[in-house]
Amino acid sequence: MDSVVVRTMKAMILAAGRGNRMRPLTDHTPKPLLQAGGRPLILYHIERLAAAGIRDLVINHAHLGAQIESALGDGSAFKVRIHYSAEGKALETGGGIFKALPLLGPDPFLVINGDVWSDCDPSDLRLEDDDLASLVLVDNPPHHPAGDFALTNGRVLPEGRPRYTFSGIGLYHPALFRDCTRGSFPLAPLLRRAMSERRVGGRRHQGRWFDIGTPERLAALDRLLRRG
Repeated sequence: MDSVVVRTMKAMILAAGRGNRMRPLTDHTPKPLLQAGGRPLILYHIERLAAAGIRDLVINHAHLGAQIESALGDGSAFKVRIHYSAEGKALETGGGIFKALPLLGPDPFLVINGDVWSDCDPSDLRLEDDDLASLVLVDNPPHHPAGDFALTNGRVLPEGRPRYTFSGIGLYHPALFRDCTRGSFPLAPLLRRAMSERRVGGRRHQGRWFDIGTPERLAALDRLLRRG
């Protein structure tokens, strides 16, 4: 597999989560449409992707998904093309990506969690050699001090030191999902299997990154963005 430049890829924004920890904010508004800095969270992703030259987007949804489609439409207002993968009942990260594969096509694609905010430039991502994934890792936040994976010489490994937190931003080859069947399943076991084969690369992002998992973290991001 040759090195892949992300700007030639399609991208998927994961937007199907219920956002239970954000209740009551998400009782009537899907999490990606919650606002920070006076704008919906998902719009920051769309604009950053468009700025990187990535204009073919797939967005999955479940909880209050019709609101997402109504707010974003076909994407033309944001100079992108949006296709939707409606799940009805959320399929977890792995299942949601697998269901959307026909929309994403046969080439590597970028995936971004809808409930993070970052100044990470997606055009920096590469998929090297025979890798199945390339992950962006960040320093461990206070609410996740143990981290997720180790990063050594550009390889992401399930064990080892130092450990970092997965940012929710990754570049994936469709072959990562080769043995999957349709349904609800997590992404982490697939990544760990690929890591055991040393087929997952990655890099550490030292810029800004927010995991918007609680109303308090949303408020913190809102204060940051309003300060400019």
